[in-house]
Amino acid sequence: MASKKRRFEQLQAAAATPRDKATYVDPLQQQVVPRLESVTQKLEGKGRTILYAIGGLILVVIIAMVVINISRRSNGAAQTALGKAIETSQAQITETPAPGSTQKTFKTEKERADAAIAEFQRVAEQYGGSVGEKARYFIAVNKLAVDRPAAIQELEGMSSGSSEVAKMAKFALAHTRADDNRLDDALAIYNELVQMSDPIVSKDTINFEIAKIYEKQGKKQEAADVYFNIAKAAAEAKDMDGKPVSLTQTASDAKAKVKELDPEKAKEIPEPTPSSPFGS
Repeated sequence: MASKKRRFEQLQAAAATPRDKATYVDPLQQQVVPRLESVTQKLEGKGRTILYAIGGLILVVIIAMVVINISRRSNGAAQTALGKAIETSQAQITETPAPGSTQKTFKTEKERADAAIAEFQRVAEQYGGSVGEKARYFIAVNKLAVDRPAAIQELEGMSSGSSEVAKMAKFALAHTRADDNRLDDALAIYNELVQMSDPIVSKDTINFEIAKIYEKQGKKQEAADVYFNIAKAAAEAKDMDGKPVSLTQTASDAKAKVKELDPEKAKEIPEPTPSSPFGS
């Protein structure tokens, strides 16, 4: 939980300090999706309720990621209020809070979702505008834990167009479609997002989700090809000094999937060049 809290604080700090021409590092792609992927693999086949819970975890990460993209036009008070509501939505669920801890905790996912929804509702009503739109999106995502049909209906209503919130709603909807085994519908939404010039979520993350759907559909070669493209592009990437860039966790996982699905093709992915002990 400590590492999760640190990631959240980093995201909140990034949102609170807008920077021109900043390099956006997708935390969903780098850190959290692979961990959730591991959990999903362990729990697949153990019931739709568990899979819904996994989908909810992924969408909580989306909430954190959107903090980075808060509009510069939003005033500090609105950002702070939204950030506090997001913190509530990510609070620890436990029956036994740590002695002396001042961190907010909840006993159940429903209790946490209800509290977060109430806070987001206040933000939406008080500030409106761009922050209000994001707050309403967060309400729908949190509502997946308490009233899934209503939440999906709200996300569908937000998904029209190409605004930031619309793109996030599309991504959330794709997850719900996949959770409901509506794989073709999920695939259509992911493909729509990946064709956008700026889908908000990184294209590697979206393509990884597309490959997972291909696997579920039994299209092993199509999945291997998508994983390969992710891994090969990442392996060949260079920084501004022309030096190799370390693989993101998503790229590393994609590489592992290629080795699993198509070992011969995996040999085409360049291996990292060992760093010189002299720093050049």
